[in-house]
Order: sequence, then C-alpha cells, then structure tokens
Amino acid sequence: MPIPGATPRPGTALITGASSGIGAQLARIHAGRGGDLVLVARRLDRLQALAAELEAAHGIAVLVLAEDLADDGAPQRIYERVRAEAITVEYLCNNAGFGGLGRFDQRDWAADRAMMQVNMVALTALTRLFLPDLVARNAGRVLNVASSAALTPGPMQAVYFASKAYVRSFSNAIAEELRETAVRVTVMMPGPVDTEFGATSGMQRLDLFAHASSARVVAQEGYEAMLAGKLEIITGMTRTQRQLVRLLPFLPRRAVLRMIRKMQSE
Repeated sequence: MPIPGATPRPGTALITGASSGIGAQLARIHAGRGGDLVLVARRLDRLQALAAELEAAHGIAVLVLAEDLADDGAPQRIYERVRAEAITVEYLCNNAGFGGLGRFDQRDWAADRAMMQVNMVALTALTRLFLPDLVARNAGRVLNVASSAALTPGPMQAVYFASKAYVRSFSNAIAEELRETAVRVTVMMPGPVDTEFGATSGMQRLDLFAHASSARVVAQEGYEAMLAGKLEIITGMTRTQRQLVRLLPFLPRRAVLRMIRKMQSE
C-alpha cells in the first residue's frame, strides 16, 4: 500500500548505451528515484557491474541486455526480450551513439555505415517498437539523445552531424504527432561531454573538448527535461553558450562551415 504523501516510484526505464557516460548516469539518476531499469549496451561486464551497483544501492530490479545496435536485428530482439520478461517500459531513453573524425571520402565506409545504423536506424526502430505500447497506455516518455551538432552541418564529421540532425527532426516531428496524447518526446542536445565518446571519436585531442561538461550534469538536465515533457533541451552549456549555438542556423552558411571545420581540425 502506498505511503500517504510519499513520492511514487517511477516506472521502468530502458536505456541504450548504458555501459558508460551519459547512459550510465541516466541509469543512476533513474535508479536513485526508485525506478527499475533495462540496460542495453555491447559490453556485458560493464552492464553487469552497473546493475549490481544499482540493485545494491537502491533495491531495484535491473535487466541487462548485451546487444550491439549496429546489428539490424538488435532492436527487435530487445523488444521481444522485454515482452518475454513481462516488463512495462515507461521511459525509453535512446542514448547510444558514436562519431568519428575525418574527411568523408577518406573515412572507412563500414564505420560510417555502422554509425548511421546505431545513431539513426536503431533509435528509430526502438521508438517504433515501444511507442505503440506507450500510446496504448496514454502515458510515458521518450528521450532521444542527439547533440548540439544537430544544429549545423559538420565538416570533418559529416555523417555524425547529419545523423544527429535526423534525431532532432524525427523527435520533433513525432512529438507533434503525439500532442493529443499524454506521451511526450524530448530530444537532448549536449555540447562536449567528458565521456568515452571523445576518445572513440578521436575528438578528445581537440580544443573543443578542453572544457567538456560532466556526464552527470548533462544527464540530470536531460532527465529533468524528459520528465517535464519538454520538446528539446541543449545541455552542458551556459545560457549564453546555448543562445550562441541556437544562432548557428541563421548565420552565413559558408562562414559557419569554415568555423566548424576549423574547430574539428585543431
């Protein structure tokens, strides 16, 4: 029986890319509020360690799913496993993603294709699989993690920036489609964050990442925006920085392209 005046426990959150960085912090924040979790990532050992930490600290239930979202069949396997476990997902956090520096014509095509699969196709597939259940219950939240890169084309990271622009556009569109329901879709657009992303993308050496925000701060801002049902939020920046970033689409395009290329080449 619920304790009078007590804050109700949140429902189950499914978080992709949960083995480190923003995903792991989203898991810690949700668990700290008493919510159960479905954690998805490639690295089983990392997921198991995080699950043990959160179960011990917060008395919650955690289902660990080791899946590589670059595999086209992964979203369907995730959905079927969740249904088989009779888990009701109320918060879908599509956080998994990666980038990579280099001129498009000189980059490895297999790497860029995998990037598109993870950043766009898997995110879209998971949303398509779980969204009808949220709509049927007329309750729930979707948090899609894009990037401040979604606001402009990105020379030297052409595919990554384009993939994040897709995430923003897709999220905004379905948010409007669902406006008459109680389901809300939020897109989070972080600036540089102190996570493994910097190392795996090759961006850690750039000045851009010299003052990266903490993953905890970014995750907290995104999580609160999701709960509030906001359409979108730029995280990990000061108010002034956010205003400047939002001006990028309105500045002369060639000047912006040269600036972005220089930032990612230093």
